[in-house]
Amino acid sequence: MSQAPLQWQVIESLPFAENCYILYRCDGGECLVVDPGTEPDKILAFLDQHRLRPRVVLNTHGHADHIAGNAFLKQRWPQVPLWIGRDDAPKLTDPQANLSAPFGLPLVSPPADRLLEHGQVLELGVAQLEVFHTPGHSRGHVVFLCRDTQPWLALVGDVLFAGGIGRTDFPDGDMDQLLRSIREVLFRWPEETVILPGHGPVSTIGQEKRHNPFVGTGVDS
Repeated sequence: MSQAPLQWQVIESLPFAENCYILYRCDGGECLVVDPGTEPDKILAFLDQHRLRPRVVLNTHGHADHIAGNAFLKQRWPQVPLWIGRDDAPKLTDPQANLSAPFGLPLVSPPADRLLEHGQVLELGVAQLEVFHTPGHSRGHVVFLCRDTQPWLALVGDVLFAGGIGRTDFPDGDMDQLLRSIREVLFRWPEETVILPGHGPVSTIGQEKRHNPFVGTGVDS
């Protein structure tokens, strides 16, 4: 029997307008939670409404606005594992490194249960996700590509936005690395690939290739 279509829901958290994504197949089943933000009560309300339980919590990177809900979800579901890219794992438990302390609101997340590496394929039941290491916004940033759908679906965190790119003025940011991550990883995917960014609206690889003012057609390499 074929699986139900993959569905996704975005839940925006203030004050940074950060996007958490929930991937699921049908009500009353397992789901994947990606980058739970600063308003985890919204996430819990959606999960309870649709009778969903997380199979895993995934972080694209370790900045505070993308990890703030980790502890809340782990408190509700202690056995649910937390996975993040290897080089960003130290940020989870370091308020200076995750940039919460400079804002006067130091927070920590539970430590990672698994460290993710470039090229891993995660068989998660709800979806199969491929891990790509995409440094530039942060040293250990990863994106998750799902080829189970047509078109493909990519959870790109703060690498690429609709009409923008991630900041690189943080301690481990690097503009050259970020541009390489976009051009050598993301822009090699089919143009119809849907990108789910960490902030702002959904876009596609083709849209950003043609029109993104930072990395689109006509921008100097």
